[in-house]
Amino acid sequence: MILKTVHNLQQIQNSIDTGEPVLVYFSGENCSVCKVLKPKIEEVSKNFPKFQLFEVKTDLDKEITSNFTVFSIPTTLIFFDKKEFKRYGRNMSVALFIEELKRPYNLMCEE
Repeated sequence: MILKTVHNLQQIQNSIDTGEPVLVYFSGENCSVCKVLKPKIEEVSKNFPKFQLFEVKTDLDKEITSNFTVFSIPTTLIFFDKKEFKRYGRNMSVALFIEELKRPYNLMCEE
């Protein structure tokens, strides 16, 4: 799954308001860690197909960045049931990320 670059706060808010799982990845143009982590997040998201995936470029979309009080990049926000569930900062373990999402994802997205 591919992160969809978004420039509109309302678009992200509308997705969160559906109650479906949402992942918002905050990155920057000159952030090497962001560039390395992004494909890993996209790869991992295949395990969680119901997630709506968004990317926000912090240097271009300051309104969205400030609305979610993001102060460092990369930052990954996870929303379940219209609420922020988890916030991952700069040095995140992808293995831990997967492990922490499995249970709530399976509970929230049971068929």
